[in-house]
Amino acid sequence: MKKKTYPLYYGKEKQHFARSVVVGGLVFLSGMSGRTMETGNVSSADVKEQMLVALDKVRAALEEAGSDMDHIVKTVIYLKDVKDYALMRATEWEYWQEHAPGLIAEPPASTFVMPASLARENMLVEIDVVACLKE
Repeated sequence: MKKKTYPLYYGKEKQHFARSVVVGGLVFLSGMSGRTMETGNVSSADVKEQMLVALDKVRAALEEAGSDMDHIVKTVIYLKDVKDYALMRATEWEYWQEHAPGLIAEPPASTFVMPASLARENMLVEIDVVACLKE
């Protein structure tokens, strides 16, 4: 089966794992966090802001791979603190309303993991996504 890999850069530094991989009509994203693409640093200490950065990265990675957010079929969301769960879900819902209205009527399967020990101490959330390609 043919596989296409899209590299991940934080700043100008290429990472040792892919941003996304397309295989068999599916797009698999690496975990998207509140780290900005420009610097690789976490955007803020606010879970909503980190969610928005992560969701923007999801959207950009899917578009680069030939998909979009309406084609998300599965998410796994890792959250550092359960107290942020309601805000995390509200932020996700608001984002879908603006950027992926198809997910409102037909939401993806979703798994929530907490407490999560993320790659950096100041990371509060990370989103793992599987989507299908546009037909």
